Amino acid sequence: MSGGRREILALYKALLRESKKFSSYNYREYAVRRVRDGFRAAKNLTSEVEQEKELQIAKVSLEIIKRQVLLGQLYKSPTLVIE
Repeated sequence: MSGGRREILALYKALLRESKKFSSYNYREYAVRRVRDGFRAAKNLTSEVEQEKELQIAKVSLEIIKRQVLLGQLYKSPTLVIE
């Protein structure tokens, strides 16, 4: 894999860390679940091209999550009872 195990692990941790910053419980739980499921599904990829494609998708997703977290902090919603 061209990304290397350390880079992939660092990307996974960064995605989880950013996902946990969502102020809304529903968004937070959804994002964390999607990150875990995505990496679990990509774990079994054997093709170098497919692995690189998934790595690029994860990098783009990290940037999207960062932007969404920032927007969520600007426009906070009321706290749910579950939180």
